[in-house]
Amino acid sequence: MSVTLLYSRLVLPVTLMLVSAASMALEIVAGRALAPYVGMSLYSWTVIIAVVLAGLSIGHWLGGLIADRYTALRIWVAGTLAVATITTLASLGLLKVIEPAVSGSDPISHVAWLSMGAFFAPSALAGIISPVLTKIALDETEPNRHGRVLGLMFALGAFGAIVGTLLAGLVFISWIGTTGSVIVIAALYGLLSLAFFPVFFKAGTSVALVIVTGLAVYQPQRLGLGTSCLEETSYFCVRVDDVVFNGRQSRLMALDHLAHGINDAQDPEMLLSAYVQGVDEIVRTRFPEPGISAFFMGGGAYTLPRAWQSAYPEGRFTIAEIDPAVTRIADEEFWFDPGANTRILHGDARRILSELPRDETFDVIFGDAFHDITIPPHLVSDEFHTLVKSRLNDGGVYVVNVLERFGQPALLLSLVKTLQARFNTVELWLDLDSVPEVDARVTWIVLATDIPTPTGTFEAKNGFYRQWARAPIKRMGEIVGEDKLVFLTDDYAPVDRLLSGVLLDARLSE
Repeated sequence: MSVTLLYSRLVLPVTLMLVSAASMALEIVAGRALAPYVGMSLYSWTVIIAVVLAGLSIGHWLGGLIADRYTALRIWVAGTLAVATITTLASLGLLKVIEPAVSGSDPISHVAWLSMGAFFAPSALAGIISPVLTKIALDETEPNRHGRVLGLMFALGAFGAIVGTLLAGLVFISWIGTTGSVIVIAALYGLLSLAFFPVFFKAGTSVALVIVTGLAVYQPQRLGLGTSCLEETSYFCVRVDDVVFNGRQSRLMALDHLAHGINDAQDPEMLLSAYVQGVDEIVRTRFPEPGISAFFMGGGAYTLPRAWQSAYPEGRFTIAEIDPAVTRIADEEFWFDPGANTRILHGDARRILSELPRDETFDVIFGDAFHDITIPPHLVSDEFHTLVKSRLNDGGVYVVNVLERFGQPALLLSLVKTLQARFNTVELWLDLDSVPEVDARVTWIVLATDIPTPTGTFEAKNGFYRQWARAPIKRMGEIVGEDKLVFLTDDYAPVDRLLSGVLLDARLSE
């Protein structure tokens, strides 16, 4: 087989497939890389995907122009892949440079600027490769085989995109993290460039590739590739910070860009977060005996399970945490030691709750699986509330925290409307110290039960002194407008649209 035929039948298609795989892998990595700055939501993923696809589209167009106008196309491929190597390695460093300049913008613009600045260029460069390689393959193939060549190149490009997406989502991020994934993608671009450089350039390029890759692996901070995450899991960038809260030594867990739990170092029942303390006070008032059965949707720092293990020595606790790494970090860093009557199940909370034995019920079901404005739609639907109601004992309570606007909480009131179809009583509680002077994001406590709370306010009996007040649901509904509320079902739960006011108002995100 001649060298020309080898290029057209093997090297060119394989290169196109691998470049497609790398470009799609970088798209998935981009979502994870931006999470510590902007979180992860439908909106952030939409913008990231749009930016990457825009880069690929413009790259395809430029690649077509190059294929028509120039003859030394292998040099173009080699140079483009070399530049793609550099821009890919630079992406994480660029995020850190761009972030301070755009942090005051509204959240969608925030995502767009970060995505454009860090990931548009490598996506556009990857896009250039496909038409150029296809033109080389057509030039080196008999005219009666052009259709087959086109079909093969398109098919391998699509197949590569599938492989890259799966590898990034299922393997790379989980096993080697964002930085490692970026290094692998950049190294792949660099290696592929060697196949197209002239012989006298190969040696120098190889040495440069080895030096840069080695530096990226062993001293990533020098290239701006370091991460602030203690650990990157399949779901989150987990960070742990030692803090002093009201003079007390404590430790904070952040998942992506949001604080998700804070534990006191000495006293597990000292609850530093207002909404967690509010839930604790509600439950202790309703269940004063030493035994309680509780199901937790989400573990995080395991703040409340840790507290209730101490407060209810005869209690029975089941925690559904989707991320095993979060559980391990809570055990290692947050002083959480599961007791004999504490059961931790890893997986989706709804699935776990539905698969428990039919006769297993609880006094309390606490929903703490809502991450910033990323609210799983299947955990707010009427079908899920039916399941929750069936798992509660007589007099039991379902409590959930929701981060929403103070003045126009459309999603919050839609959740209330949906809960009212299954529960006789639905209440909203708010820490009085968190009531803002202007519209802003606050954490609401939603309580669903069949036995109403006999008072409209209550004070903390344990830990820090705080006060909570019950919000007037009917009046809030009149202010927001009943026509803006949605009865949430598995088929239709537009949580992202209902929360769009929180997302689009930059002031609410500060």
